[in-house]
Amino acid sequence: MAFFAFLLSLALSGLPLAAAVPLGSGAQPHLEQVKHTSVATNALGALPAPFCFPALGFQMPPILPPDNTLWWCDPTTEYAFVGFSYEVTACQSRSQLQREFRDIRQHFNSRYVRLYGACDRDGFYDDIVDAAWDNGLGVHALIWFGFDGSDIWISRRDTLLAALHANPKAKFVTRVLQFGSEPLFDDVLPHAQLAEQVTLAKANLSSLHIPVTVSELAYGYQERGGAQDVLDAVDSINIHMLPFFSQQASTSDKAWPLVEGDLQWFIDHGSGKKMYFDENGWPSVTSPSVQPNSPNAVADIPNEHGYYLLLDAHCEDLKAVVGGGVGWFAHIYSDDQEPGYGIYNASGHLKFPFAPRTDC
Repeated sequence: MAFFAFLLSLALSGLPLAAAVPLGSGAQPHLEQVKHTSVATNALGALPAPFCFPALGFQMPPILPPDNTLWWCDPTTEYAFVGFSYEVTACQSRSQLQREFRDIRQHFNSRYVRLYGACDRDGFYDDIVDAAWDNGLGVHALIWFGFDGSDIWISRRDTLLAALHANPKAKFVTRVLQFGSEPLFDDVLPHAQLAEQVTLAKANLSSLHIPVTVSELAYGYQERGGAQDVLDAVDSINIHMLPFFSQQASTSDKAWPLVEGDLQWFIDHGSGKKMYFDENGWPSVTSPSVQPNSPNAVADIPNEHGYYLLLDAHCEDLKAVVGGGVGWFAHIYSDDQEPGYGIYNASGHLKFPFAPRTDC
């Protein structure tokens, strides 16, 4: 067991170890895996960075560990910038996934990619898993409902669940499974049925220790009477933070009260669960599908950049949020994926300097 031999060597060198578990799953390390080591546990039983996945500086093991109960980082370390939303509607090739995941990890110090959209090509999630494993990235996977009101999400759900069980690497890179995007706001399912889907998926994935959540706006919950049954069912709270669309929006440097307002709603109703801003950004252009609800909202590159500078400036505030702080994704990796939201433009050039903090 090369991975645990590696951990043993750390323990023998005097470094305290602990057992990492996914998002409060309650899983415990096998005693034989930590026997003869000096184990120091914190409240969540987490290995310290960089000895947990996907911490910056973590070295991927040469072989798969026997399970993922001594694997994931403490969620309380997953605040500040954690990675990118990454749209897969284009069904990227294996080589493109490898190239762009490498850039996401090495250029931007990302720990995760959050999938957006859907690719229904056979074996596509296996390509995602390989690219994530090879480049040391965790994945927020997604069951995509889409916007056409069809029931294709059911086959996507079944395909993804099957892939998570069949691919031996999948449970080592899949941090959480999301239902999305914005199923409450888009009225895809009644909230009771959505909560039931979350519960069923959690049971299906319990042996893999993969948590389940819903990717949603605060307003999506609020317009369904709070949908407390969904909030109670999810393992983490994955928030769409898009203040450009607020009726009070103006420029991004003034957006913190808008962010804080939505965040406070989740604090008040989220029972202390871990939170991420996953679909999170400010557009640099408008389009027929991206229109403000305020006449004062400004969409341009300085304001897109300014929004991420705002989040970076409030790193300490986000770190202090209940549940272990808020980790945030930049939505989205490239304008090729969603025009106006990319960190890269459609020609593959950075639209502005982007080097947010990963800790504070």
